[in-house]
Amino acid sequence: MKRRLLLLVAGAAALAGCAGPKVEDYSGQQPVLDLRTYFDGVLDAYGVFTDRSGKVVKRFTVVMRCSWTGDQGVLDESFSYSDGTTQKRIWHLTKLPDGRYTGRADDVVGEAAGRESGNAFNWRYTLSLPVDGKVYAVQFDDWMYLMNDQVMLNKAAMSKWGFHLGDVTLTFVKR
Repeated sequence: MKRRLLLLVAGAAALAGCAGPKVEDYSGQQPVLDLRTYFDGVLDAYGVFTDRSGKVVKRFTVVMRCSWTGDQGVLDESFSYSDGTTQKRIWHLTKLPDGRYTGRADDVVGEAAGRESGNAFNWRYTLSLPVDGKVYAVQFDDWMYLMNDQVMLNKAAMSKWGFHLGDVTLTFVKR
């Protein structure tokens, strides 16, 4: 009996992990997103981090300086947080066939992988996140949706060991 229950729980957990949108679900959506076009030049971003209960824990702004040479992109991000701290992240992106991208940054563990389709981009990576003097490897499931030529919305779910920690919500605005 215990073995059957364990198999049932494991099967339900596996199915729940598969549930959720796929980037291809947005293939017909307009306007069509091209990361190389949108993330080119200077952008401003405004965001919040909410814990798993939905409470805003931290607000922040980002100035992004973005450039591309062929299929190689650099996104230079300067963060300013509501608690007065600052942070810098520089992404090095590579466009691959079929709307796929890879990316690296100093605080990203390994390589980020993503794909664009229609107006959406889904990006998954592990970030080394400092919290209260310790550093944790946190998984991000990051979704971006192009609203128009100037505005893109972004929501990223953060998890650790499969447990939802919170969300990052951002609005990008091209200058």
